[in-house]
Amino acid sequence: MAAVSQGLIDFANHFRQPAAPGVEVVDMGSCVVTLQPDYPIPGPNSVSWIRCRAEEAGALIDDARALFRPRRLPVMWILDPETEPGNFADHLAARDVFPEAHSPEVAVMILPAETRVEGPAVDGLDIRDALADAESFRQADAVNAEGFDHQPRDPAAQERRRRNQLAAGNRRVVLATVEGEPAGAAGLTLYPPAGAIINGGAVRKKFRGRGVYRAMVAARLAMAREAGVSGVSVWGGPMSKPILARLGFEVVGWRRFYLDESTLGNLPPPLGGGPG
Repeated sequence: MAAVSQGLIDFANHFRQPAAPGVEVVDMGSCVVTLQPDYPIPGPNSVSWIRCRAEEAGALIDDARALFRPRRLPVMWILDPETEPGNFADHLAARDVFPEAHSPEVAVMILPAETRVEGPAVDGLDIRDALADAESFRQADAVNAEGFDHQPRDPAAQERRRRNQLAAGNRRVVLATVEGEPAGAAGLTLYPPAGAIINGGAVRKKFRGRGVYRAMVAARLAMAREAGVSGVSVWGGPMSKPILARLGFEVVGWRRFYLDESTLGNLPPPLGGGPG
């Protein structure tokens, strides 16, 4: 594998989501709140970069929740190695917020852009731009919904998300089809020259084990090289981490997830989907 630069490690561990079309970021001083009303699932809607005194933790939780509750959005509390206080998870538990059941911890992983990941030969495989038209984006969202076991998204919100991602200019979404049938979907966000973030890689169960996921990694890595970034970063969960490690990704950190649905109140949650 190509040498890993300290710059890429720093990008992966300290990158902060900036505001973008459809993405509201509120820096509260002691934490950062990210709101995506058209993407009403935990993760895109989150509280991260928590840095406060122990006696302030309860007020921080209450203040952050107050931003989500009027919008009926769930919250993912994201802890990192520098979270303060170090026992912030105990403060969350005191308010009935516990580790996310399916992926309580992920690995922060990186791969230099010049690394060569060859896409496997998959009969009938085609990888195309899912942002190009509404139907391709709908199919990509449906793959994510199936892959991450969520409900399909509201069509109007879905189209707003597609247009917002096009307006942002640095977003890419790929749709993999096999013999014309949607098989996989994945996202990429470019921040040249520092790095790029890949996320949302999902493959439908019937197509797993054929190399579709690897092919989507290879396609996004090629896009990153073309954009002139130093490398890519990804949060590898229980399913993706072993595959990414085999492709050469190196672990450089971690994140821990705590799911908070108290902000939904007594109303049913909005339609959701998998990570973008």
